[in-house]
Formats: sequence, structure tokens, C-alpha cells
Amino acid sequence: MQTRRFLIVALSALASALFLLPALVLGGSDLVPGLPAARQDLTAGDAERVRTVTRPTGDFSRAEPFEAMPGGAATSVARPDADAFSHFSPNISFAEQERFKLGNALFSKLWVAAPSSTQASDGLGPLYNARSCLSCHIRDGRGHPPEGDADRTSMFLRLARPPQTDEEKALVARHAILTLPDPTYGEQLQDLAVPGLAAEGEMEIAYEEVPVTLADGTVIALRKPTYSVSKLAYGPLDPATTLSPRIAPPMIGMGLIEAIPAEDILAHADPEDRDGDGIAGKAAITRDHRTGALVLGRFGWKAQNASVRDQSAAAFSGDMGLSTPDRPDPYGDCTPHETACRALPTGEQPRLGATEAPDPVLDLVTFYSKNLAVPTRRNVDRPDVLAGKQLFYRIGCADCHVPKFVTRRDAEHPAQAFQLIWPYSDFLLHDMGDDLADNQPVGVASGRQWRTPPLWGIGLTGTVNGPGFFLHDGRARTLTEAILWHGGEGTKARNAFAALARQDRDRLIAFLESL
Repeated sequence: MQTRRFLIVALSALASALFLLPALVLGGSDLVPGLPAARQDLTAGDAERVRTVTRPTGDFSRAEPFEAMPGGAATSVARPDADAFSHFSPNISFAEQERFKLGNALFSKLWVAAPSSTQASDGLGPLYNARSCLSCHIRDGRGHPPEGDADRTSMFLRLARPPQTDEEKALVARHAILTLPDPTYGEQLQDLAVPGLAAEGEMEIAYEEVPVTLADGTVIALRKPTYSVSKLAYGPLDPATTLSPRIAPPMIGMGLIEAIPAEDILAHADPEDRDGDGIAGKAAITRDHRTGALVLGRFGWKAQNASVRDQSAAAFSGDMGLSTPDRPDPYGDCTPHETACRALPTGEQPRLGATEAPDPVLDLVTFYSKNLAVPTRRNVDRPDVLAGKQLFYRIGCADCHVPKFVTRRDAEHPAQAFQLIWPYSDFLLHDMGDDLADNQPVGVASGRQWRTPPLWGIGLTGTVNGPGFFLHDGRARTLTEAILWHGGEGTKARNAFAALARQDRDRLIAFLESL
């Protein structure tokens, strides 16, 4: 074990030395005003080096250099146990480890209703979905649907209706808003409330079993969910309001994702499918919540947030009803129609700060979220894993789940700068077909489009979170089921997987489980 650990650390150091280079010139986009046509942090020579290292491999006889280190020098080499997603990036400084631990404490902190004797911890709600960040991101991993003894805490329903008036359509078109909330219940159904206040309602799920027969005769039972709401406390939903279920995604590697150059992500975009390959990745253009500038969205199931800080502030507000400097409303998603909610006390304490979660709370939680390390890969040289990797490329999975990027030279934090990383995502929006559609547009994302989720760490889902629940609503209980739900732009790869012999399907799954 010590020898293995030494080798991994040595590889990490070598990877860092080799890839602390200006990154690849791939081209920019006129979708984001002010974004140059090509990356500016490169020399021509270094651009060619990075172009070479990020080119898709054609050699599946052995693992690629540094493939076992999906986060570059920010990869965790700790034992892959139930805490595999909770380690800090090993290349942050000793002083930064203290910041990470403070952020961890705040991420795990249980907030309480105001007024409370613990004034630094009150302000929860009044309507909310969770009392802590960790309640949704279980062990910093993924959430789950409410099944058996599991509650609804790590899954909720987004609420939105399509724009109806010219003014509403104009607001969406200029990216001033992402969605139109339900007039009464806001942007998400909140099934918890502080004492004395009724929760908004409860999410209900009904499953229909859908058998799928593969080419070799194997029958896989998929489960098709239908969503509804019961026990609505404040009147009916707007007739146009749609329900979009969301489970909490894993937290690992978020700082590295933020450090991927927007130009490199946009280089994979082909919204009109001009190359005719059936893949039409679309960039999620959104606004930075603080500056108002148009930027590339890359976080969230519909890539609606541009940064880890944006994602964190949105969760503080929508999930827990806590105000932050970025989202200062202490009532969170409590709408003006919910007068009882708006009449309750808040947790704002002027002596502590202007908001319920004042500085440096959001800063520390953001730092923690950015520096949760990606775990080391396992079994990268095993023959069945290599064979599965070849199939992953051959049937087209890598067209959307893009294996490699090199992060920016001028990344905000040195720990994320110039790393060769393996997220297996293009971070673009793709039409995934009718079966996965939620019929809820979010910004430029249609009701059929979803961001390609990164796959790193997916093989440790069972280790960290128990039985796997995959896709945006956790309907898929296995990786095989998740693949078989792919439609739209994923249909070709899905059908190719379904046509494989049992042994080849097992090899592809073995590759995914090694990630």
C-alpha cells in the first residue's frame, strides 16, 4: 500500500510538472460577449502539447499516462471507502486545509429556525428542503429518491412555467431570468417548514415497470416515474407549472470544472449539428449572479450556474431559505403570496453581518466545495476495463462524455491550475429524448435538454452512497439502466450498447465502475 501511495504521489507531481502549461487553443464563441476566439493563456508550442495530450486515444492496449489521476495533482490517493468523496485536494497548502475544514463544518452545520439562542445558526427557512448542505449531498455524494426508509431530503421538485407575456419572453431571451416560478409556490416545492408554519406540500412518485429486451434476449426492467404533488397548503399550483425532479449531484472536482477554459468547452458545441454526427451540444449561456455578465453555465442539471459560488448561493437560498451576500432575501423561495411565511422572524443579526449566512460563510463553503478531491481511479490496466474503455469510445459515449481537459493556467486557485483532468463530460446541453424530458425550460435549456454529467467517481457511488440512483431523478438503479434511458442525441450510443453481447456490456460497465 505504501509503495502504491508513493507511486501515485510521484505520478501526481510529474503530471503537475508536465501540465503546468498554457492550455489548448481550440477556438472561442460569439455566444459569450468579450470571450476571445482562442485561449489567451498559451504559447503556440504549449498549445500544441496540450492539443496532443487531450486528443482522444486510439490505443486501448494499456492505460494512458496519468489516467489513474483524474484530478491531476488534485486527485485524492486516500483509500476508496465511504468517505472517498470527502477528502481535500492534496495539493492545497496547510493553511488552506484549515479553510477547507472550516468550510466542511459549515457544509455539515444544521441550521435552526429564528429566533434562537444560537444566533449564528438561526435563519432556517421559514420554508425549506434541508437543514444542511450535507443532508442533500450525502457524504458529499449524490442524493436519492424517497424510497423505503429514505426521506425526501436529497431530492426535490423544481417548479416553473413557460413565459406567457411578451415581457416575460423578453426577460428570458436576454438572460435576465432563467425561469418563471409558480406564482404561489416559487421555484421549488419545499416540503419542510419551521414550527408553526405549514410546509408547501409533498412530492409523490409512482413507478411503472418498463421491460427492455436487449439483442441477446436479456430483459432489463426499467422503471418509469410519474410525479405529482399532494397536501398543497397554499392553494393549487398554476395550471402551467411543470414539475422537474432533481437529486443532489456529487460534489467532487467542482473547482477543477470551474477552471476548464470556456473556450475549450465551447469548442465541442455544435448546436446545429453541422458535422451530421447526431450530437448537437449547446452551450448554456447564463448571467453571473454578481456581475451580470453573460458567461458559460456549467453547474447544475441544466448548467444554469456559472460558478461554484453561484451554485452554493442558490442552494443556501432555495434549499435552506438562508440569505447570503449574493442572495440577500432572508425568506428564500417564500413568495409574497405566502404571507404567513413572510410574517415570521428572520435570522439576520446585524452584529454578525447583514445576512443570515454572512461573510465568510459563503466564502468558506465555496472553498470547501471547490477543493473536494476526485478519487484515484482503480483497475485502469485491467484487461476488461481497457476493453470496456474501447467500447465506450467505439459506440459513441465519448462524443458527449468527453474524457479530458487541461485547466487554465491562470485559474483562480493554484491547486486547480494547469491540471490534466478526466471528468468525462463536455458540460454542454443535449436533447436526451422524450423519456427523460421534464418539459421545463431553464434559461437556454429546453425541456428535453440536460447537461452532460461528469462521470468521474461514478464507480464509487455504491461505496459512498449505497445502492446507486442515477440520472437527474434517480430512476436508474444501475449503470445499465442509466444507459438504456438515453434517448435523443444519446439514442445511437444507447442502441449500440443494447446490441452488444453480454460479455461486452459487462466490460463497458467494468470501465465505468473504474472511474
